[in-house]
Amino acid sequence: MYEPIRTKSVHSTMAGTTSDFPHRSREEELDIQLAGHLAALLAVTDELRALAPSADLDTAAERLAGQVTLLRGGGAPVRATLIASSEVTDLHRHAHAVAGRALLVAASRADTASAILAAERMDAHAAALAEPRELAAH
Repeated sequence: MYEPIRTKSVHSTMAGTTSDFPHRSREEELDIQLAGHLAALLAVTDELRALAPSADLDTAAERLAGQVTLLRGGGAPVRATLIASSEVTDLHRHAHAVAGRALLVAASRADTASAILAAERMDAHAAALAEPRELAAH
């Protein structure tokens, strides 16, 4: 009733067999994830710097770039001067969320330096969101 399988399975289910494609360890996967989250946080930080320059954001950007470079084994993150089209508040919300994801991955891989950096950025963005905004006089 069914056609017999004539080709070798692409899924190797037998113990001791090797496959033709490389596998990464859990630690390598977490490194890749963490570098990606920190690079995304760096991009948002650069956008915030373009809209509202500050020494705190400059320092954070340099620390983030250094940590991404370290996680990528020397590969520096791409930095671009962006013309920001977002609202500062939206960028702070996005940066807070990305920093939270980075913190989770950093905790999973027991990377204290990255976890501290991500937590500091979460605090900074939460503080920026909590600041009272001046109402524009009409």
